[in-house]
Amino acid sequence: MTPETDSETVRITDAIGIGVLTRIFRRDLVDEVIASCGRREVRSRLLPARVVVYYVLCLTLFYGDAYEEVMRKLVGGLKFLRNWSYEWKVPSTSAISQARTRLGEEPMQEMFRRVAVPVAGPGAKGAWYHGLRVMSIDGVVLDVPDTPENAAEFARSGNNLADSPYPQLRVVGLAECGTRAMVAAVIGSTKQGERELTLQLLADFQPGQLILADRGFYSYDLWKQCIPTGADFLWRMVQKIDLPAKEILPDGSYLTSVAPRHMRSDIKRGKMRRIDLYEYPIRMIEYTIPNRTAKGEPEVVRLATTLLDWKQAPAVELAALYHERWEFEIGLDEIETHQLGHPRVLRSRTPTLVRQEVWALLLTHYAIRAFMSEAADDIDQDPDRLSFVRSLRVIRRQVTDQAGFSPSDPDPGDNTSH
Repeated sequence: MTPETDSETVRITDAIGIGVLTRIFRRDLVDEVIASCGRREVRSRLLPARVVVYYVLCLTLFYGDAYEEVMRKLVGGLKFLRNWSYEWKVPSTSAISQARTRLGEEPMQEMFRRVAVPVAGPGAKGAWYHGLRVMSIDGVVLDVPDTPENAAEFARSGNNLADSPYPQLRVVGLAECGTRAMVAAVIGSTKQGERELTLQLLADFQPGQLILADRGFYSYDLWKQCIPTGADFLWRMVQKIDLPAKEILPDGSYLTSVAPRHMRSDIKRGKMRRIDLYEYPIRMIEYTIPNRTAKGEPEVVRLATTLLDWKQAPAVELAALYHERWEFEIGLDEIETHQLGHPRVLRSRTPTLVRQEVWALLLTHYAIRAFMSEAADDIDQDPDRLSFVRSLRVIRRQVTDQAGFSPSDPDPGDNTSH
């Protein structure tokens, strides 16, 4: 019988997993997602949807390897299992690409939505501030292959001198600062700015979170849409936004409010008519970092926060806490530098497969970070003290050692050892 009709095929593909990450990407969860997205097969295939999901995840762990080589690593351990009943041939690159196209991007996106949740437990080091889970929003730009379809979908960034050599996409995400685990993300074109994409993350802003952001994110329009989410915010604000101090507080911060740009002059003149319908109270914290610029000049940092009580959240604590947002930037660098490697260009040549690949990239990064957080809890350490590179290497080794996973329920009458 051919591989497409052999009854053992199902049992062999049941064995395919991705090592330690299979604890997060469980087979039953993968099957649920495939069914919910309408990708369940109507006939038996050499590359069923479940295998393709695991394969796409593996692509993001072995960026230096060709499509067929990644498939060999994914199934490499299966020949040691008792149910390897024929010489299974690695599908061609074309067959793999067709299987990825059949799967589409929706299952990977849905998997991320279901799997990527905050991982820091109560009391986890570096993850909390007075009972608030410390989060951060930030963005990253990734290069995609230069095909007409990708160029039309994602465009090129650039300046008045030249465009980028590759089309690029933008990812904006929400992550835990304490674990660097991204729990929500939006994929867009470089034509879309970070603020525009952040609007699609508002459903993931929750009460009990304190969300940090750099100065590129603040605008009045975005701020007013963030406030109803119930989360608290600590965002840097550019110097040119001039806000009057309504009350100077003992810790050096001051109370003020934000309003539409055309109303700021009215606030300064004390004309409060109608403004109270549009303004939002904030607390401003300003401090100076010496020798910050290239010329050795100091830099003034201005932070706007919804935490108005200076006793519960002193300015000096918030100033120190704001710099925790760098944890997310480090997490994004882990994706760019260590997972993608060089030349840091995604593999996929169509927009649908590009987005499929990005969701898989975010999934594997999340899983590695969750694995690191669990390990840190076991030894009572801050996850920041563990090596991402070493953890990535452990995961890669686990992928190529599939024999440690049972392919299916063993036959009661078969006493063959695995």
